[in-house]
Amino acid sequence: MKPVPSSSAVSLSHVQIRLSVWPSLPFYPLFRNPERMLKVRAPATSANLGSGFDVFGVALDRPADIITVSQAEHTTIEVRGAGSQFIPEDPDSNVVGAVANALDAPAHIKIDKGVRPSSGLGSSAASSAGAALALNTLYERGLTRHELVPIAAEGEAVVSGDAHSDNVAPALLGGFTVARGDSVTAIEADIPLVACLPEIAVSTRDARRVIPDSTSMENLIHTVASAATLTAGMARDDPALVGKGMDERIVTPARANLITGYESVKEAAFMAGATGVTVSGAGPAIIAACPTATRRQVAGAMVDAFEQADVAARAYQTRISAGATVYECE
Repeated sequence: MKPVPSSSAVSLSHVQIRLSVWPSLPFYPLFRNPERMLKVRAPATSANLGSGFDVFGVALDRPADIITVSQAEHTTIEVRGAGSQFIPEDPDSNVVGAVANALDAPAHIKIDKGVRPSSGLGSSAASSAGAALALNTLYERGLTRHELVPIAAEGEAVVSGDAHSDNVAPALLGGFTVARGDSVTAIEADIPLVACLPEIAVSTRDARRVIPDSTSMENLIHTVASAATLTAGMARDDPALVGKGMDERIVTPARANLITGYESVKEAAFMAGATGVTVSGAGPAIIAACPTATRRQVAGAMVDAFEQADVAARAYQTRISAGATVYECE
């Protein structure tokens, strides 16, 4: 397989004008090459990072989903891999089905899950972002990656009930991303991380229910200060600043209560050399920033601490990476 270069930017209005040339025809893509098949490697992501609830996100170099697409008259979905038994293959109930519908790009879609569902590592976002990029390329829609973010977010809404961009943005754009309601900013960053995933499940819907409705001015000021510190750390590739900026006192404590052994795992990570520890997304994964020299020790300490709490876990020694990559299948 060889990487496929990104499509040139074409605005949505341009696409609509181009298609309106044939007003009497139904809106179905012309099959330029029905045998063409593409694969996309879509990375796991970590959202929030403590102080950036529903705003911050990073792409991880591992784990990842692999999405394979080929043109079809009607969308079909096949899922295998980690947690595939819990993922519906009905296009109306699957995130990639929503993406295919939004792009009007029916396809045979195969998803090889490397990112476990209900992990806090952007499982649905990896599939949604990967499908958006793959189908945009396959049908030559010409949308930029930034334009694909809201489309991929519509896939996320199938799972969480809301179209959030904090996971799909880094999955598509890579690096460290800041998602606002009207735009996404992405910057390159190189921070060593450990993502420790226990063998328990926390649904995004449940994790949102425990978030407090209000907080004190003191906590709000602390969160803003941490978010600014973390952003500066990303810009400087500074694990110490990033770790310090993960500290947050509103959302994280509420979600930490859903994760068995969280406090002991956090303490163990700091003792092993982590600079910051927090819940990854909705959990139950826990993300730790650290220098490269201590990453192995941090990973081992976090797994051991979970085991002492009678919870099996695995740790990914990872770092911030590029976004999804398209490959042409030969």
